[in-house]
Amino acid sequence: MSETAYPPVSQHLSDVEAAREEGRRKMDWALQHMPILNALREEFVDEQPLAGETIAMAMHVEAKTANLVELLAEGGAEVAITGCNPLSTHDDVSAALDAHESITSYAVRGVDDDEYYDAMHACVAHGPTITVDDGMDMVKLVHEEYPDLIDSIVGGAEETTTGVDRLRAMDADGELHYPVFAVNDTPMKQLFDNVHGTGESSLATIAMTTNLSWAGKNVVVGGYGQCGKGVAKKASGQNANVIVCEVDPRKALEAHMEGYEVLPMAEAAAKGDVFVTTTGNRDVITREHFEAMNDGVLLANAGHFDVEVNLDHLDDLAVDRYEVRDGVEGFEMEDGRVLNVIAEGRLVNLAAPIALGHPVEVMDQSFGVQAVVVRELAENGEAYEAGVHDVPDELDREVADIKLAAEGVEYDDLSDEQREYMGSWEHGT
Repeated sequence: MSETAYPPVSQHLSDVEAAREEGRRKMDWALQHMPILNALREEFVDEQPLAGETIAMAMHVEAKTANLVELLAEGGAEVAITGCNPLSTHDDVSAALDAHESITSYAVRGVDDDEYYDAMHACVAHGPTITVDDGMDMVKLVHEEYPDLIDSIVGGAEETTTGVDRLRAMDADGELHYPVFAVNDTPMKQLFDNVHGTGESSLATIAMTTNLSWAGKNVVVGGYGQCGKGVAKKASGQNANVIVCEVDPRKALEAHMEGYEVLPMAEAAAKGDVFVTTTGNRDVITREHFEAMNDGVLLANAGHFDVEVNLDHLDDLAVDRYEVRDGVEGFEMEDGRVLNVIAEGRLVNLAAPIALGHPVEVMDQSFGVQAVVVRELAENGEAYEAGVHDVPDELDREVADIKLAAEGVEYDDLSDEQREYMGSWEHGT
């Protein structure tokens, strides 16, 4: 593997052996509950579908992700990985990965912006043939600063909504020059990861970070996409009163028909006790909203980047700011109100000090899709032109089949007559 100016995580830690041992313990626990990755691991070890590939990854480096990374390495690939968020890396897990002979991990928790990109440059210096992203920063870096690598990259995979949105914009501008699979958009990702994963992990992280109950609170959810639906559903299930803020009339109507109160953020700001943004867009909560909020509110973001809650506006309004508890910063207003920001406005279920990300079983499904997509790129990458591609449906179904088999669940199949009927236009009344 290449030597780079930015050192791997093992050179950042004072007791690397202890870190590796603890990281491995976390990985082993998660893997017990990841039947999809276990099944794919057997296949990948036996068939070596990734032999000869070099994979550069920018992901949330914690135990569940680490099992995907190790699966890819065990399938024959050389892997270089770094974080996709400065606060989501678990250093011990990163160290455990770095101990693998085919993996170099540059992910370190708490890096500044320069170090964040230095680590990403270090990954790209390995000369990837496949990229795996969560947020699209790696793809952007390759295109802007390493265009000479593009011809040797067979393709990439993107994990999250924000990254897919950025990729589609890049593709529309004619600037995406290799194929990337929109893993985020598959049914196995949308129906489970975004709804159950984001909903459960965001609310659990906020509750554990603050030691506060959801019961009876007014929870304002910014955005009613799949992630917003999950937050709203799970908050309602814990006896909170849910208010949804939307910009799309159809999604606003859907939230209304689901029984939630729907308000503009300017009105919701005066009613909310907890605010959770899930839009992937900037400036969802700004100065005018902070000015209307009640003392003691909690502000959290479940979108990928830290731009949804405008902390510059909040800092301008504050006369003081201080840590009120681990992972929570209080912003004191001139009139004495204190507005509390969790995890610096970053992705709350991964960036808070005690955050563990989505439940293991959920990420087993999402990372199963990632694994089969990387296998598809290694085996058939030349069949895909540059641009954003939907994951082939048979790959998504393959992952679902593995999960159902592990759970001992059987399901029906169509008969030949049913298949013919569904595929014909000639049958009428």
